[in-house]
Amino acid sequence: MSRRCELTGKGPMSGNNVSHANNKTRRRFLPNLNDVTLQSDTLGRSFKFRISAAALRSVDHRGGLDAFLAKAKDDELSANALKVKKEIAKAAA
Repeated sequence: MSRRCELTGKGPMSGNNVSHANNKTRRRFLPNLNDVTLQSDTLGRSFKFRISAAALRSVDHRGGLDAFLAKAKDDELSANALKVKKEIAKAAA
């Protein structure tokens, strides 16, 4: 299972641990990923995603999974999320 958000594409970043003596060693900053179940209003069913806490707030802010996926760029979405996006677009049409 990769450490990548399925909706925003956020992944691990690298940086430095800086000690009091100003020694620098490499470290990784991992995204805050959570397993969540999001409800689709158009399809009337729920989907499981592994998304970051920031993405969960964005989904809530935009008014749900359907609205978020409608505005999301295809290259940021995972294969699973892209499949759900196409299902929602097909059902709405």
